[in-house]
Amino acid sequence: MKIREATSFDKISVLKFCKDTFSWGDYIDKVWSSWLNEGHLFLFEKQLPIGICHAFYFKNQIWIEGIRIDLNFRRQKIASKLITHAELIGKKTNALFSYMLIDTENKKSISMARSLNYQIFQTWNYYSLIPKKNSSFKIEFAKSLNSNFSPYYVDSWRWLETNENILSDLCVQNKVIKSNLNDNNSIAIIGDYKHLDKTLIVTLFSESFDTLSNVISYLQNYAFEKNYERIQILTKEKLPFFDNLEYKISFNLMKKSLS
Repeated sequence: MKIREATSFDKISVLKFCKDTFSWGDYIDKVWSSWLNEGHLFLFEKQLPIGICHAFYFKNQIWIEGIRIDLNFRRQKIASKLITHAELIGKKTNALFSYMLIDTENKKSISMARSLNYQIFQTWNYYSLIPKKNSSFKIEFAKSLNSNFSPYYVDSWRWLETNENILSDLCVQNKVIKSNLNDNNSIAIIGDYKHLDKTLIVTLFSESFDTLSNVISYLQNYAFEKNYERIQILTKEKLPFFDNLEYKISFNLMKKSLS
């Protein structure tokens, strides 16, 4: 048994044990080529592939994603070995923290992560929003954004730490949408989901219903005009009811210090 980098020849074998991960299937087939090109798509092999894990290294952090283990080889700590392998590589490049995202109802995976000294750092909620033509909203493009207000943003389902330079770049690109009323703000950081076409992904921070309503309406109209098929919103808040907004699932953002 060994851990190695996956190759294009492993795809068929891996997808065989990934296809029924969730009730609706899985997304590994959609991200496989991108992860392969990025590198650090780790594969656990016992004659044939029986487990995978992808690691994304960004500044001083590791983002661990796509942990999949063949049903016939679970409860053998294969996931733990893959994660530890990813961490060891990160430590060589001076990574200080490692993160992963786990469904709040996935008790087994949370227990596994805790056994490796990951802790529940934050809880985030995922909502889907349908693009729609709107004209009734009042927003502005933020010229600056304090990292204390937005310490993380979601880039293709990776929670990345921000700093003043990162947020400044996002503002320059008009990727930060803001609504302010009576000193209450709602702010959305927008971007394309790299692994799924025509998908707008949004990191949302909201302080009031009225400002949130402005941002939601703008996002719908923006997506409609740009021909996006779907909008995915990630937020720590529990959002109130809006037409075409649907709550999907909640996740624990797990964090581990590597120092």
